[in-house]
Amino acid sequence: MRMPQRKRKDDWDDVFESFDADMAEMRARMDELLERMISGKVSEARDPLVYGISMRVRPDGEPLIQEFGNAGRAELSEAELPVREPLTDIREDANKVTVIMELPGVDKEDIKVTAEDRYLDLEVYSPNKRYTKHLELPCDVLPDSAKANYKNGVLEVVMRRPASKKRRKTIRVD
Repeated sequence: MRMPQRKRKDDWDDVFESFDADMAEMRARMDELLERMISGKVSEARDPLVYGISMRVRPDGEPLIQEFGNAGRAELSEAELPVREPLTDIREDANKVTVIMELPGVDKEDIKVTAEDRYLDLEVYSPNKRYTKHLELPCDVLPDSAKANYKNGVLEVVMRRPASKKRRKTIRVD
């Protein structure tokens, strides 16, 4: 269910333009999940169903809303529900991007992380847990600079940002 479009009143309307629509869509997903649970279409013997959102403001002032969990996605089949999406946080500063993911109950050897320009992919396949995440980063990174650390169920990946391509030169006026 989409909220009707409205005309922009001032500069602040632009920042939260889709917020109402996003919240209405998430509520519809949660209502559908609750209906499935009440009707018995979701077995309690499966792994727990998890769904949530993480909200933050990017350095440019734009809001970023990220979903996480293994429930609420229409494209997932029943066989894929045990695959979990880890809770993820992204921290960005002038020189680096840090991605932090919660991966409780897995061994370091079962974690596979790949980085490419503006994306980070995670796959964890262990006998007890399965996690997957395809993450679009807020900026380009240098994949060769990536360093990962896994301790106490938390994975931290730090990648350097490429040097700014903007060059400034004073031009002499004749």
